[in-house]
Amino acid sequence: MLCFCLTAVSAAVRFEGRQEMVLEGGKIGSVAFPHHKHQSALDDCQRCHAIFPQSSGAIETLKAQHKLGKKQVMDQCRSCHTQMAAANKRSGPVKCKGCHVK
Repeated sequence: MLCFCLTAVSAAVRFEGRQEMVLEGGKIGSVAFPHHKHQSALDDCQRCHAIFPQSSGAIETLKAQHKLGKKQVMDQCRSCHTQMAAANKRSGPVKCKGCHVK
């Protein structure tokens, strides 16, 4: 019983930040980003947060400061989705319209 409670608590603590986010996606449309779903699938926050901090608006701020390339986040996402698919794991889309929605 204690083991079950600890597992439930650790799973609940694991989800941080907003559950869902919308990222600026340029001319082809915004990108809906299911944050908690990614946390569950990846189990390693640094996979994304190694390139930008864990704070609201960090991506847009770094882009405005020219510290983050225009497509750097997109390339990171596509690379991860491709790697997950190649490993026969559930992954996200790799084509533009799979993420970007007008």
